[in-house]
Amino acid sequence: MSDAVLAPSAPVAETYARLGVVLVRSLLDAAEVTEIREAFTTQVEQDRSVGHDDGVPADDVLARYPRIVHPHRRTDLPIGRLARRWMLDPRIVDRVAEMIGPPLAAQSMFYFKPPTARGQALHQDNLFLQAHPETCLAAWIAVDDCDAANGGLQVVPGSHRYEIVCPGAADPAESFTTIAIDAPDGLSAVQTEMRAGDALFFHGSTAHGSGPNRTTDRFRRSLIFHYVPQASVEIARFYNPLLTPAGDEVDVAVADGGGACGEGWTPAGPH
Repeated sequence: MSDAVLAPSAPVAETYARLGVVLVRSLLDAAEVTEIREAFTTQVEQDRSVGHDDGVPADDVLARYPRIVHPHRRTDLPIGRLARRWMLDPRIVDRVAEMIGPPLAAQSMFYFKPPTARGQALHQDNLFLQAHPETCLAAWIAVDDCDAANGGLQVVPGSHRYEIVCPGAADPAESFTTIAIDAPDGLSAVQTEMRAGDALFFHGSTAHGSGPNRTTDRFRRSLIFHYVPQASVEIARFYNPLLTPAGDEVDVAVADGGGACGEGWTPAGPH
């Protein structure tokens, strides 16, 4: 299957229901992408303490360019105000609403993935968010052109029909995170090729991941948001408070039971 089938000719809700993933081309324009890229890169190169501690070795390139988790909560910083604005932008939120109904915004992240950086093994997002009774939905926005060479995203269309799979161990030479799953029988990963400004929307059970950045001169930066339906009744503690499309903070009950993988199971840090 080519990633061309992910860019719908039918309404996005129809493609999302069928495949669990939708590719929207040119959602952001070049000037908007440049503003995001420059703001986050300047921030981390001036002060990387805003980055999430993934426990990578000090000599790992990801120690110099750590992912930033929940930047929308840092409204004291330019990147925080920028993340919050895009998290609630109607171009994104309206498409999310087409797929899951009226949403709440749960998470923001920025990944740098510089040259030689490891990827992230195949996984499912709702293992981390534990949104119930429905799942989460990701909006993954390319901030650089990305493909297989620089570690562009891989997705498994149709895997959204499956329950959350309890993960095994990832290959530490390929993945900076420690857990991995296999694609369901009969399904396989599709390598996406995205231009800066394209957005990939996918279901919280859709298996996805990426390989290492094997280039010497190309970043693969991305801005990522997660949403849940307003009908959600619980979510993992890390994601409260949620935001309404109007920007108001709301809390839902905390899912404290260890999720699909049993009481006491916890992922290695927030997704």
